[in-house]
Parts: sequence; C-alpha cells; structure tokens
Amino acid sequence: MSRDVVHDEAATTYRLVAEDGETLSHADYDVEGPVDAPVMVFHHTFTVPHHRGNGYAEKVVRAALDDARARSAQVVATCWFVAGFIRDHPEYADLLA
Repeated sequence: MSRDVVHDEAATTYRLVAEDGETLSHADYDVEGPVDAPVMVFHHTFTVPHHRGNGYAEKVVRAALDDARARSAQVVATCWFVAGFIRDHPEYADLLA
C-alpha cells in the first residue's frame, strides 16, 4: 500500500494518506510570526489507533520538519511527539525557535 504525506496549508496539517484516501496519521500546526520569518507551532500529532506502531507519525513529522526547513521556517514543538522526535533526531534541532 502506497502512503504519501500531503501538506494541506489551508487546514494547517500534514497528513499521511493511504492509496484509498484514508488518513493514517496527521500533524497539526499553527503559523506565527511574519511571512518572511514564519514559526510553525506543532501542537498535535495523531495516528488512527488501529494503525499505531507502524511508524506513521514519525513519517509525517519527518516530512513536516523537512518542509519547514525548505520554507526557512522555525519550529516550536508543543506536541510531545514532535518534541521527542526532535530530541531523538538532533539533525532537526537547528529548526527550533
């Protein structure tokens, strides 16, 4: 089953979506700061209970942080999962505001 992370800017969320369209996991954020120096505040990560344990949340968060880097955004992790991911993956620590 193919799974892609999609960014829905209007809904301020990154979603891992299965081929059948089901959202398996998502990471929600808000944007603060000026347009030329955005700060993405990640406040919630969720994986559908029967899909937990498959690394889906990690895939979503990694894609979201890679996108934040590409956008030259800083990150605030108020979500425990995102904070733990950054702690465990120091290559993303430079994104922290």
